[in-house]
Amino acid sequence: MKNETHRLGDYIREVNVRNREVKVTEPMGINIDKHFMPSVANVIGTDLSTYKLVSKNQFACNLMHVGRDEKIPMAMQTYDNPIIVSPAYFVFEVTKTDELLPEYLMMWFCRKEFDRNAWFYTDADVRGGLDKEALKDMQLPVPSIDRQREIVSEYETLTRRIRLNEQMIEKLEATAQALYRHTFVDNIDKQNLPQDWRIGKLGEICEVNSGKTCSDKVDTKSEINKYPVAGASGVIGFSSTYNYDEKLMTTGRVGTLGVVNRYDQPMYMADNVLVLRSQYYEYCYQILRNLDYSEITKGGVQSLITQTDLKDSPIVIPSKDVLNKFEEQSKTIYSLVEHKHKENEKITELQSLLLAKMGQ
Repeated sequence: MKNETHRLGDYIREVNVRNREVKVTEPMGINIDKHFMPSVANVIGTDLSTYKLVSKNQFACNLMHVGRDEKIPMAMQTYDNPIIVSPAYFVFEVTKTDELLPEYLMMWFCRKEFDRNAWFYTDADVRGGLDKEALKDMQLPVPSIDRQREIVSEYETLTRRIRLNEQMIEKLEATAQALYRHTFVDNIDKQNLPQDWRIGKLGEICEVNSGKTCSDKVDTKSEINKYPVAGASGVIGFSSTYNYDEKLMTTGRVGTLGVVNRYDQPMYMADNVLVLRSQYYEYCYQILRNLDYSEITKGGVQSLITQTDLKDSPIVIPSKDVLNKFEEQSKTIYSLVEHKHKENEKITELQSLLLAKMGQ
C-alpha cells in the first residue's frame, strides 16, 4: 500500500542568506550526480558577497536547465561550516523536521522518477527551466518519522560501504604505484642498470593503436547500444559494434593527456584515445601513468600524441624475470581493485532499488 502523498511546499521554505561578510570565498556548484563540487566558473572580480550561504542540512538547486539536462542538480549540504553557491540557485530548508527528515527528502530527490516528473513541470522557454512554485507543488510520500529513519539508515549503510570500498581502491592503487617505483624507479641508475636490463622504447613491449571515429558505426541489424564506448576520460557512450575484446588500456591523445584507463570487456574505442595491448600489461599501465607527456608533445600549440610518439617513448626494459614477478604481484592487487569495483556496482544497484521502493 502506497504512503499518502503531500505537497513538497508544505514542508520547505526558501532561504536567502547572503555572504555579506565574504567569510566564504570558494563557491560551490552541483554536479549531475547531485553532489556539491568546487565551482568551475571564473569568479575573478566577482562580488562574492551576493552569493548565497548554504548551512548544514539545507538544500540548493539549479532550476534553470532541467528541461535540457532532464535532471535537477540538487544537493543537501552536509558540512558543519556554511558553503556559498550562485545567487541564481534556489536554496531552501525543511521546516517540519519532526515530520520530514532532510536526509529522507534528499533520497527522494535522487530518484529517477523524481527527475522524470520534474521534467514534465519544466516551462516552455529555450532553457527548460523549472519554476520554484512548480517544484513546491510536486508531491512526495511522507511515511512515519520512524520509517523514514529506517530507510535513511539502510541507504547510509550502503553509502558507507561504497566509501570504504573507494578508500580501499585508493590504497590498493597507491600500493601498486609504490611497488612500481620501488622496483623500477627508486635507486635505479639508468647509466648503470642491473644485469639484463636496458633502455628501450615503449613500442618494444606493447602494441599501440588509435581508436576509431564513433560516427556511422551503428549496425541496425544487430543490437544497438550493446558495447560501451571508451573515450579519453572513460566510458562515454555505447555502440553496437566494437574493436577490442581483450584486456587493454587507453590514454588520451588529444587534450586529456595522461588520463589512463583500464578495460577488460568488449569495448569500442573513440578516436581521441590511443589503445595499448601488452603481455606486460601492468608494467605498461604504470609507465603510462608516470610518463612526462609534456616531453612527448614537445610543447606544441595543440597537445597531441601520435602512435609513433608513444611507441618511441624511452623506457627502462627490465629482465623478463623481474617483469614477470611484477606482473604477478600487480595482478593480485588489481584483482582486488576489480572486486571492489564490482561490489560497488552491486551496492549501487541495491541503492537504486531502495530509492525505487520509496514510491510504493
